Amino acid sequence: MSADLITAPVRAMLVLGTRPEAIKLAPVARAMALSPLFEPLVVTTGQHREMLHQMLGLLRVPVHTQLDVMRDRQQLSTLTARLVDGLGEVVRAERPDLVVVQGDTTTALTGALAAFYEHVPIAHVEAGLRTGVLDNPFPEELNRRLIGRMARWHFAPTQRAADHLTAEGVPGAEVFTTGNTVIDNLLWVLEEGTGQSLFRTRLRRVLVTLHRRENQGAVMRSMGRALRRLADRGDVEMVLPLHKSPAVREALLPELTDHPHIEIAEPLGYLDFSATLAACDLVLTDSGGIQEEAPTLGKPALVLRTTTERPEAVEAGAARLVGTEPEAILEAAVHLLDDPAAYARMATAGNPFGDGHATDRIIAQLAEDFGADADDGDAAELVTTRTEGPGSYSTA
Repeated sequence: MSADLITAPVRAMLVLGTRPEAIKLAPVARAMALSPLFEPLVVTTGQHREMLHQMLGLLRVPVHTQLDVMRDRQQLSTLTARLVDGLGEVVRAERPDLVVVQGDTTTALTGALAAFYEHVPIAHVEAGLRTGVLDNPFPEELNRRLIGRMARWHFAPTQRAADHLTAEGVPGAEVFTTGNTVIDNLLWVLEEGTGQSLFRTRLRRVLVTLHRRENQGAVMRSMGRALRRLADRGDVEMVLPLHKSPAVREALLPELTDHPHIEIAEPLGYLDFSATLAACDLVLTDSGGIQEEAPTLGKPALVLRTTTERPEAVEAGAARLVGTEPEAILEAAVHLLDDPAAYARMATAGNPFGDGHATDRIIAQLAEDFGADADDGDAAELVTTRTEGPGSYSTA
């Protein structure tokens, strides 16, 4: 059905709480705001409060509702309960036509749960990522699997992700391969040209990001020692935007402070981070999103994890999964810095995660489906009649 059958703007509640969620939902929110077919309602949970608020204005994403649920070192169970309660109140007050969540955070899981409990259909952006190991990454692997049982629209970034969903029983008609919205936003930000790189020399430029729960503690301390040994080469300038997590800081600061070739910075705003990424030569990371962004800019990425839900980058040759052992990290980094041919192969591998038009595909699909729903003359039908299969809803 044609999207012009929609008779009133679709109220879309976009739930985000972390910086990666904001980055990947920003292009969706901007596109919805520019469309007469949608009314975006952006709700922030404050899961990454400081890092989130420094960037939303720059990304031109106005916030409709802001929750304040974070407490220092609170348990996941406490955070989950507070988020479900707070988001449930917002859903009941706003009565959106759909709820949009992104990825696999606690915010995404609880946003989906709050919508499910109120019989509001769910769109899952970046659906279908899997490592196959339920507790690695923790708790993200479980979160995304649970969201996959509740969602109505599964917007998969790659065909592999889409195949994961259909293999789990999600109807093929509910799975859409779109590319990843992180590429859309990265290209938009670089075109804006307002970010500032933190690199200051012409040495080999290495950008490092570390934060994962499963790497914290002794593992991260040993990774810090490997990074210091890399900087000891003397021909490397290393930039490390330090995560706000106290556990991350306790692990890394004793190992990396006061080295002349290591710049430890507070978390960067997204514009400055994008400029820093564009200026680097090599990325060392345990992040998920950077595995998608780096290939777009031709930056080889060494993934400091034992598993990845983004094997497409590894298979394409743009990233390498090196694990968390210090010697393996050091060896892999030195190899790329000292072997121009190996470096060139990774830098020119290309990006398997999209062409910068994922948002267009997401908006078009939602507009088509809600247009068809409006043509049926029953705006509630999408919610109340889906009683079979994954992501089904019932008013019983």
